[in-house]
This record gives sequence, structure tokens and C-alpha cells, in this order.
Amino acid sequence: MKILVTGGSGFIGSNLIHLLISKGHQVLNIDKLTYAGNSSSLRGLEGNSNYYFSQHDICDAGAIDAVFTEFQPDAVMHLAAESHVDRSIDGPMEFVKTNIVGTVTLLQAATTYWRSLTNNKTNKDFRFLHVSTDEVYGSLGNDGL
Repeated sequence: MKILVTGGSGFIGSNLIHLLISKGHQVLNIDKLTYAGNSSSLRGLEGNSNYYFSQHDICDAGAIDAVFTEFQPDAVMHLAAESHVDRSIDGPMEFVKTNIVGTVTLLQAATTYWRSLTNNKTNKDFRFLHVSTDEVYGSLGNDGL
């Protein structure tokens, strides 16, 4: 499979990419390389014919559309997020941009791409998985309210 992973230079993303590559998948890692990204986590994949890296902001619709057109993924695993609570207090708009606008940008690009699938790739096989934390989704438990 060809899998597009956003936020693949973060802790969870880099481990996921190592697993996917070990299973023989082709992976395109899109990462802005902010404070949470660590390209050294992906050491050992340089030169691997199944690993590709593209440094982009997921809010950049033109870049994201181009990535879908060029890579033609079978699946998207969206892990890119601003998730450090202390940083959200100091700069909440970055969280809104990445976590909301970036996700919507990816969903729009994926929808356009999904609608275009024909021939060897059918849109019934395409998948989009959003992986995140309670810091993005909000609390899942009873907060005593």
C-alpha cells in the first residue's frame, strides 16, 4: 500500500512509519518539522526506496493537493497536531490552525482525490484515519460535571 502519514516525524508518527516500512508499505511523511518533529527519529530510512519525505504545512492547500496528485495514496493516516497544552495557552491560534484548519484542508484534498479515483484504484478502498489525543479531541471521560 501507499500510505500518506502526516506528522510522521513526531514520536508516534516516526514509530508508525518504521512499522509500515518494515511491512513493505510505501510511505510519504508530510511534516512541518516544528517543535514536535524530530527528523532523527527516522534515521535509517534515508535512501529506503519505500520512504519519502515532504516538508509542508498541512494548512497549505496547494501543497497538499499536489502531494495527493503526485503520490496517489491508498490511505491517509493523519497524526499531525499541536498537542502541548502549555503551548496552547501561549499561542492558541497555532492550535486552531493546525488542528482544525489543517485537518479540514487534508479532508478537502482527500475528498477531491477520492472522487477522482478510477481504474486500478477505486474510491471504496481508500481510507482516511485521523489519530490524535484528548488534547485535540477533548476529554473522553466524566469531568464531574
